[in-house]
Amino acid sequence: MNAADTTWMLISTALVLLMTPALAFFYGGLVRAKNALNTMMMSFVSLGCVGVTWFLLGYTLAFGTGSALFGDLSMVLLRGVGLDVAPGSTIPKLLFMAYQGTFAIITAALISGAVVERMRFMAYAAFITLWSLVVYCPVAHWVWGGGWLSRMGALDFAGGTVVHITAATAALVAATFIGPRKDYARQAILPHNVPFTILGAGLLWFGWFGFNGGSALAANGQAVLAFVNTLVAPAATLLVWTALDMTRTGKVTAAGSATGIVVGLVAITPAAGFVSPISALAIGAIAAVPSHFAILYRSRTRLDDSLDVVAAHGLGGTVGALLTGVFADKAWGAPVNGLLFGNPRQFLIQAVAVAATIAFTAGVTLALLKLVAAFGSLKATSNEEGLGLDFSQHGEEAYASGDGALLLLSEALPRSAAQLSPSKGGLL
Repeated sequence: MNAADTTWMLISTALVLLMTPALAFFYGGLVRAKNALNTMMMSFVSLGCVGVTWFLLGYTLAFGTGSALFGDLSMVLLRGVGLDVAPGSTIPKLLFMAYQGTFAIITAALISGAVVERMRFMAYAAFITLWSLVVYCPVAHWVWGGGWLSRMGALDFAGGTVVHITAATAALVAATFIGPRKDYARQAILPHNVPFTILGAGLLWFGWFGFNGGSALAANGQAVLAFVNTLVAPAATLLVWTALDMTRTGKVTAAGSATGIVVGLVAITPAAGFVSPISALAIGAIAAVPSHFAILYRSRTRLDDSLDVVAAHGLGGTVGALLTGVFADKAWGAPVNGLLFGNPRQFLIQAVAVAATIAFTAGVTLALLKLVAAFGSLKATSNEEGLGLDFSQHGEEAYASGDGALLLLSEALPRSAAQLSPSKGGLL
């Protein structure tokens, strides 16, 4: 065991865990006030559902020896996962397990951004619990656990494919399967607290230093490279996003800028420890363009991806994964060179990894949604949407205005009036 490496990984684990509450603030500020708590809870519940599932079964499915497709059950209930150090590692097995668990937690939480303001809370909790086991764990095994993509040579330093592409694909399938909010395309659905979103983006950036820097699994030069690239790439994305906003409208929106930061963080994730800082800057700048215009296009479609998970995480992760195959540089610690340095095969490998992940995630996610729907409705009723999911799903309000109680009373009045009408011998 190396004390410096262990200390850095303890810090990184805490940083990545912070990203889930940060995501709650980022998402929570972008919805209407009546759904703020529910939206934040859809991130927080992943800490429990996915966290416990990971400890009991998920870790062994992802990192058990197993086959090219799935890990085995050799570490079920954390059997054999202790304070000893695995061969080739310098940190305790238990710490590695905890660090990877924080990745599983936030990946599932990301999906919620596509279905907020309309998906029932308990149905969502059941869905992400199952999804973490049958989608996230197998893909993590493919890439990081010695599975078939790893054997093929696919590069994913910190989760562009494993985290962001899986979450965005699931988000797209879920948003399509559940359908749009009742007010979608009928009236403006505006963020209720953009400062929350900016706070969330800032905390996400802070936590992302552990997300990418910690993926070196040691306090070494590769961690330093990933750390610096995590600073450089989002800065470039933010600059390009600002320029695109100014060119299109003459104004720079705060919500757009916060989204741009997240896109840059997503895009550099698969490449963080494999590319030079100048390449990281290029990746961040390039990623801004498709995500920016995808958000504009989505608003003109019937796809109600409420908080643009597909554009930010799906396109950002895809661009980052593909550009890893372009900019990977052995001189900066990559195991192989990319297209730009004479190895076009790496770009093709990255493309196969992206396509396989999307296809697998889409198919299994659809099957899971149908399974959960067989036990109860996934979507809140029209009345519940109108009331707000804070009150209908949790019995609380983000802001103590009493509006939720009044709305609940107004929903009940027509039924009460009928029951109390003079023709029925009532009081009215």
